[in-house]
Amino acid sequence: MDDPFVTNDRLRGCTTGQRNRNLKDLSTQKPVRILSLAFHKRINMPALRFKLALHYQIIIALIAGVFFGYLTPDTVAYTNWIGDVFLRGLNMVVVPLILLSITTGVASVGSGDNLGRLGLKTMGYYLLSTLIAILTGFFLVNLIKPGVGAELGFKMPVDNLSAITDSFGTTLIKIVPSNIFEALSQGQMLSIIFFAILLGYFITKMDEKPQKLLVDVFNAALDAIMKITLFVIRFTPIGVFSIAAKVIAQQIQMGNQISEVFSRLGLYFITVLIGLMIHGFITLPLTVKLLGHANPIKHMKNMTTPLLTAFSTSSSNATLPLTMEAVEFEDGVSNKIASFTLPLGATVNMNGTALYECVAVMFIAQAYGVDLSFGQQLIVIFTALLAAIGSAGIPMAGLVMMTVVLKAVGLPLEGIGLILAVDRVLDMFRTTINVYGDTCCAVIIAKSEGEVLKV
Repeated sequence: MDDPFVTNDRLRGCTTGQRNRNLKDLSTQKPVRILSLAFHKRINMPALRFKLALHYQIIIALIAGVFFGYLTPDTVAYTNWIGDVFLRGLNMVVVPLILLSITTGVASVGSGDNLGRLGLKTMGYYLLSTLIAILTGFFLVNLIKPGVGAELGFKMPVDNLSAITDSFGTTLIKIVPSNIFEALSQGQMLSIIFFAILLGYFITKMDEKPQKLLVDVFNAALDAIMKITLFVIRFTPIGVFSIAAKVIAQQIQMGNQISEVFSRLGLYFITVLIGLMIHGFITLPLTVKLLGHANPIKHMKNMTTPLLTAFSTSSSNATLPLTMEAVEFEDGVSNKIASFTLPLGATVNMNGTALYECVAVMFIAQAYGVDLSFGQQLIVIFTALLAAIGSAGIPMAGLVMMTVVLKAVGLPLEGIGLILAVDRVLDMFRTTINVYGDTCCAVIIAKSEGEVLKV
């Protein structure tokens, strides 16, 4: 068949006889010659490419990692370094990302009135959603009573928990950094956020010329960090594979037979899981629909990549770069809103952790046969709220902060050993809810500020 582009060039402006002769010449030319002529005319042939979406890559890697860890637990040690390098890469960009994003976000907000309004909305939503999560867990644990009849002999050893906790007052004082460079080097997120808010706010109070210079510098630095972040994100599937294999292999090497764990802790595990599912699939989507007037199903679909990463890494801080990228580019939330709400949420908004702590403490009380009074149960609710705010966005941070709640109602710290066998798995689920709660807040605040989103 004649190439239409070649034929048109050869036949344009010809008489009938010339057209027939040229057609005959073209029919005798080799296909290679015709293709070369087509290439010479810069015809862009569509390339057949198949590219799998990142969240599908992560799902496949997660499943493969589980099977790899389960079938060959002894060989997982040779792949652990991949997950470690991946997490180090994410943590490498977290601190500069938070500092630069909040600074530029606050600087773009403008006046103190705008900043105060945005801050009140954000903290108000975080407190409300966390309180609802705690009450959900509180209702379920009193309805199901998973700790009644639990075997105290199933405890596992717990080390160095009592020395890690600070009081809530101490946590508030430490928000103000004595040395910002020390806070940056140690990853003290609340201090970094506090300094970044101050820096961004007072940039707006400068004269126009230096203000524009600083804003341009910070925006350029943020753009560079985001490019590094997107580079690290490319390696998410192999990082998830390594982390999933490591978690499964550790459970097998610790001798935690699934059947034995579930026979003793199954009811507790299911209680926490039901609470997290109610909060993640009912409460948070309802807030997106009713408060944000957005499509919760589309929003959840857009958040697939950060949620899967949160599930596999159990770290909201490590997931933050992916969360910001998804909220901005998939949902269409402005950088001004995303850079303020998401880093703050990764530090103080722990819906899943708060629910888990409430259920776990009540489970420990039921297991020890301690009948908590109504006042003590209110203390559990209030302390779980404060502990969730002070909890770090790292794996198993909720387990550490639980000691605050246990101390508040006089329960033994070694009771944590009762739930240790399933904590790492539950940590994956509650971190996913933590991150999802942050993204819901970003959508709701953006809508309340009049932004037009993709959801």
